[in-house]
Amino acid sequence: MPLTDAAIRAAKAKSEQTLKLSDGGGLQLWVTPTGSKLWRLAYRFDGKQKKLAIGVWPAVSLKDARKRREDTKALLASGVDPGQQKKANKAREALERENTFDAIAAELIDKKRREGKTEKTLSKNQWALGFVSPHIGARPVAVIKAPEILAALRTVEARGRHETAVRLRALVGQVFRYAIATGRCESDPTFALRGALTTPVTKHRPAIVEPAPFGGLLRAIEGYAGDPTTRIALQLLALTFVRPGELRNAEWSDFALDAAVWSIPAGRMKMRRPHRVSLAPQAVALLRELHALTGRRRLLFPGLRSVERPISENTLNGALRRLGYAQDQMTAHGFRAAASSMLNESRKWSGDAIERQLAHADPDEVRRAYARADFWPERVEMMKWWADHLATLRRGAEVVPLRRA
Repeated sequence: MPLTDAAIRAAKAKSEQTLKLSDGGGLQLWVTPTGSKLWRLAYRFDGKQKKLAIGVWPAVSLKDARKRREDTKALLASGVDPGQQKKANKAREALERENTFDAIAAELIDKKRREGKTEKTLSKNQWALGFVSPHIGARPVAVIKAPEILAALRTVEARGRHETAVRLRALVGQVFRYAIATGRCESDPTFALRGALTTPVTKHRPAIVEPAPFGGLLRAIEGYAGDPTTRIALQLLALTFVRPGELRNAEWSDFALDAAVWSIPAGRMKMRRPHRVSLAPQAVALLRELHALTGRRRLLFPGLRSVERPISENTLNGALRRLGYAQDQMTAHGFRAAASSMLNESRKWSGDAIERQLAHADPDEVRRAYARADFWPERVEMMKWWADHLATLRRGAEVVPLRRA
């Protein structure tokens, strides 16, 4: 006779033995001497009698228990052992609880560390992931959906950090792709978010790129009355147009002055590739002048508080401010834009050589994979021409337009 809710509430074991009440179809309610009421389901699979625990009353109601009985019958009809399926589900759920987004993200950070990424880069990654961790960090990576990620990224956008949100979407995507590669996830939901975020407005760093004003800047730097090492740093930025961080962190062991070559190791390059800079005679002369001042140190430009740490980029930008150039006119990074602009306008050098000297990554992935040429001979000649051109601009000679009519 089928069970009723009233019968279940009234059921009590009358002895030390468990009372078993049947609802039909193999579904039973076991009432223990302690008063617990447990749902059990008897079934046969592969000729063997088996039992399946499907919950405790009242957490699992009579209606729910009957639903699970029907689900079990459906599994049996399809040739699946419900008991084994339950074990597999439990194992999967346990694995999902272990493989949370935060756990996978931590693994990815460790992987990047083993690959040689700098602690500065890793710290930035961890800082960025901290924005999404409160929202999806504890969730199993395999069940996170695109709307959850978007909601987390929207909190970053709401602070006006549009570029951070876009970069964070890419970083979250790296976590999911790592999870896919390691068998913890089947898809990357961040692909569905392309175009969903506000596109940040690109802000170019201020730079003087016209020849005549740039010549005035070079004259101002030459007359700089502050620390001579700061003056030399600005002059070297103009001559080599490396990134300010690459110059500030330069070490004397990187230089072969007799060969006129500066070799920057991959660990100090933005693109994590070793880079060579051909040094024009003017650059070599400046470096020899600097060597007399800091040559006994490891760094070319040691800081005032600690000789083991370089000067900051604020030191270079601050010098430009003291020379009368506002922050919306020129920055230490602006020497790169000036060189790129004038070298391209000269029409004397190939774009490939200029881009390689700027240590830019080719945006075309296929082309980047096959472009192995270093263009070194052309770059050597180009750097000599650039240094001579700067000397002409600094003298204030008549400047003719570089563009062809």
